[in-house]
Amino acid sequence: MTATHDLSFVSLIANAHILVQLIMALLLLLSIVSWTYIFRKVFAIRAARAQTEQFERSFWAGGNLHTLHQSASSQRDQSGPLARIFEAGMGEFIKGKQASREALDMNSVLDGARRAMRASFQRELDTLDSHLNFLASVGSVSPYIGLLGTVWGIMNSFRGLASVEQATLAVVAPGIAEALIATAIGLFAAIPAVVAYNRFTHDIDRLANRFESFVEEFSNILQRQSR
Repeated sequence: MTATHDLSFVSLIANAHILVQLIMALLLLLSIVSWTYIFRKVFAIRAARAQTEQFERSFWAGGNLHTLHQSASSQRDQSGPLARIFEAGMGEFIKGKQASREALDMNSVLDGARRAMRASFQRELDTLDSHLNFLASVGSVSPYIGLLGTVWGIMNSFRGLASVEQATLAVVAPGIAEALIATAIGLFAAIPAVVAYNRFTHDIDRLANRFESFVEEFSNILQRQSR
């Protein structure tokens, strides 16, 4: 077996200690799952942004609110997060006016509509924030898991020197190289997760600001209509 073959990537993984192999397998699994969540989150945020922009154009075009509410209610799953927030507030406003027709207390009706929008706003944020904690955990823990494999591999390499009469670089290099692969895989899992987490957090915060601004603006519109 040649030295080149001994130090090949596949050979180093195949000849690594069983614990190091298990750590590598765990890191690869974490990387695969995190990349799955990354791609799903990219499409989810892109769709939420596009749906929000489309609804804002329809809302600020000056159409009838009841017609817009009926459209948002009939296509609730496809209308987008902002449309669902609007649908929750407008629906509560309509029900509040009908329930309080005899003794109309518009302040209570407006408060109910605002609370409904806030509750819907929080549900939409929870949906957008899903799996971000997993990416944060992978980004923070993976390097340490890889480091554990590296430390264990180096320990085994030095323990193996006890049975060798003359310690040379050719003897030590394979064990150290296979140990360092664990750290490399840990960084491979952590770096994309950290970058994706920071990017997604920024995008979701921007969407949350747009949702919150809409809640306040729509509350003012309902207040003017109730006079």
